Amino acid sequence: MSKNKSATSPKAGKDTTVPPEGQPAADWPTVMADIAGRSQTLVQDFLSRSATDPKAGGVGMVDMTSIGSAFLELTSKMMAEPTRLMDAQLGLWRGYMELWRNATLTALGHETAAPTAAPDSGDKRFADPAWQENQVFDFIKQSYLLTTRWMQSTVADVEGLDPHTKHKVEFFTRQFADALAPTNFALTNPQVLRTTAESKGENLIKGLQNLLEDLEKGKGKLRVSMTDEEAFTVGENVAMTPGKVVAETPLMQLIQYTPTTATVKETPVVIVPPWINKFYILDLREKNSLVKWLTDQGYTTFIVSWINPDASLAETTFDDYMLKGAVAAKDAVLKATGAKQTHMVGYCIGGTLLASTLAYLKAKKDTTVATATYFVTLTDFKEPGDLGVFIDDEQISSIEKRMEETGYLDAADMAMSFNMLRANDLIWSFVVSNYLLGKEPFPFDLLYWNADSTRMPRAMHSFYLRKMYLENKLSAPGGLSLGGIPIDLRTIDIPTYMISCREDHIAPWKSTFAATQLFSGPTRFVLSGSGHIAGVVNAPAAKKYGYWTNDKTPTVKNPQTPDAWLAGATEHPGSWWTDWDGWLRPQSGGDLPARQPGDGKLKVIEDAPGRYVKTRAV
Repeated sequence: MSKNKSATSPKAGKDTTVPPEGQPAADWPTVMADIAGRSQTLVQDFLSRSATDPKAGGVGMVDMTSIGSAFLELTSKMMAEPTRLMDAQLGLWRGYMELWRNATLTALGHETAAPTAAPDSGDKRFADPAWQENQVFDFIKQSYLLTTRWMQSTVADVEGLDPHTKHKVEFFTRQFADALAPTNFALTNPQVLRTTAESKGENLIKGLQNLLEDLEKGKGKLRVSMTDEEAFTVGENVAMTPGKVVAETPLMQLIQYTPTTATVKETPVVIVPPWINKFYILDLREKNSLVKWLTDQGYTTFIVSWINPDASLAETTFDDYMLKGAVAAKDAVLKATGAKQTHMVGYCIGGTLLASTLAYLKAKKDTTVATATYFVTLTDFKEPGDLGVFIDDEQISSIEKRMEETGYLDAADMAMSFNMLRANDLIWSFVVSNYLLGKEPFPFDLLYWNADSTRMPRAMHSFYLRKMYLENKLSAPGGLSLGGIPIDLRTIDIPTYMISCREDHIAPWKSTFAATQLFSGPTRFVLSGSGHIAGVVNAPAAKKYGYWTNDKTPTVKNPQTPDAWLAGATEHPGSWWTDWDGWLRPQSGGDLPARQPGDGKLKVIEDAPGRYVKTRAV
């Protein structure tokens, strides 16, 4: 899928300034003059904006003043316990003495001792053989690990901090430690040094040009390229399952997929995806497309495609997403199919919206939803995981101030915050590859989707952060009113299926499990392997990850704690999709002739995937 490009630039069509690999440089002065000119323009643009840019005080969703205050409090607590700090420093000194001793013995030809500090088994940063075989690089690696582990353990051992501040300083200490890794610097990365020698420095020139390209793309802010974005086109090689847009509101388009079976189940399925990123994470390629798989199982399948909002939608509320999104989609599906009920599915924040919608519908005595399925969904935000480090009154106020200027939270800010949760994989690995090794990003559909981020309307996002993350009102009976009606998640009594992921860093599975104690209907909780995306988008054909079920206790009420549930759970190979199908099918009515988009009371507006999904934020 990759397009041919020049050796100089991430984008084809530009003048070739760096020769192909193995050929001598033709005109380095011209190359450097071009780099200098582009750099000067970027600096001038940055300086002209910095005084008035409402986002100047933050990185992603992070307010730097808030982080500074947290570390100031940490410092005062550390100074109040000098003995504990001295013990930590002595521990570091002893570790370095052991490291020096082992390095000296190795240099003198003695048998190599066990390392003082070894990387974790899953740490990909030190995979190059030189980190183990070369004594200098092995010493650098161990020095880094020894120091950063001392730094992180010292911070973790400080007493007297409130839990939120403690979580915040531990998280950002880890960010600092990740940023200082020797792999991130040319002179201390053996792979970069080797490549520099082999290419006579061409990798660094290419890397500098890649860096400038990303700065220009981000309009002065670094937007790290994770994939070849020119290799993909929505509707052509991603989001390509055949279907039609059959309804739309100012907030969403509703896609009905073309059936692939002669008959379909009576009850249709409508998916409410998150409006953070685009719906086609569930339709990347045919082999791992959930919507394609559902249609192949004989379900009439619909999905909501959210609009990518701009400043004109600044006053859009969470109520609007419910009424003009989830409720409107449900009503349109019933109209299109003539069915009396529909299955509803919510993914991440789409699941949070679904739970809110079902409680609202229950209060309205609406019984048109047969079952609910939640993918990695938080309904109780008491323990939101690492995302919680971005949530406190001070930081939300800073975000709100920035959103007042624009009418929305910038897509790049949201993307950066999520990338920070896995900084080594989603930031620093690309810094090394793109800027130090001078490589072009590889075409990867998942990373293309990840870069196709979306804005958040000011009013909705402020409500979501404050009422759900900060105040945890959704889980409280009557804590929120939507559509003018107080809602109570305990009134949701329809059959519920929940899938959570064991390594989820966005919606921790033990936090999502809390919903099993909120809903009053029969609830089946299933735990998938892997994380927030891979654990959900796990087609059966891949035969990956596995999943856990617990059939030893009644599904009406699960054990009260996630640990108790897991202790009685059984592991299964493969994908949870087949388990979900086994749960969904008996509740889907009889078989009917396949429904074609446009055959019912809703007429075709346009071909899938529609206009809304094609609007990019940057």
